[in-house]
Amino acid sequence: VAALKSSQIAALTTTQIANLDTAQVVALTSSQVRALTTNQLVNGLTTNQLTALETRDVAALKTAQVAALTSSQIAIVLGSSQIASIKTSQVAALTTAQIAGLGTAQIAALTSAQIPAFTTNQLVNGLTTAQLVAMETADVAALKSSQVAALTTTQIANLGTSQIVALTSSQVRALTTNQLINGLTTNQLTALETRDVAALKTVQVAALTSSQIAIVLGSSQIAGIKTSQIAALTTAQVAGLGTAR
Repeated sequence: VAALKSSQIAALTTTQIANLDTAQVVALTSSQVRALTTNQLVNGLTTNQLTALETRDVAALKTAQVAALTSSQIAIVLGSSQIASIKTSQVAALTTAQIAGLGTAQIAALTSAQIPAFTTNQLVNGLTTAQLVAMETADVAALKSSQVAALTTTQIANLGTSQIVALTSSQVRALTTNQLINGLTTNQLTALETRDVAALKTVQVAALTSSQIAIVLGSSQIAGIKTSQIAALTTAQVAGLGTAR
């Protein structure tokens, strides 16, 4: 099987592909796997054959091949032990339906180098709440500012406090006023670190509600804010601060 030319592989019928045993599938070279047509992949390979694909072969799949696989197939191909080895171009090629079909263990297995490859559409329309919560803190910290700014308020609200703590100051500055006001919960606002509060843009400070600013500017944090942030506070926000501050 390993001696078959790429053109010969591509010429096999879906029935012939389906009848290859797992040992033969394992014997396929990465070049042969890349030669498989989308029809052969989608309608030929069986569940057992997809499971038998080696990590090097999965990493060799063309983006068109990745995008052609069904959600159930991609969930098999990208096992938690394989997903960390796929290229960023393959990550970007995943459809929203494919992403939604991945298990939380698979999302958790993604590396911080792969996370920035997700498009905003994939993050917003592909990732489920459970998947987002399953992201490791290092992966959350790896999100680009544009990715953070694209998250819905529901997605923001479902981030764990450890994920909020993991946000970099640049990511906190990337939050939209809508995300700040309608996304962040009381627990999340409390979890913001002093450096992140100090990094807030004046427009972000001014947008927070009086109750939110009272949480954000805790007695241990208010001393770290900039003079420009103090000047940005509204009279209502100032009135809502406790005397201890």
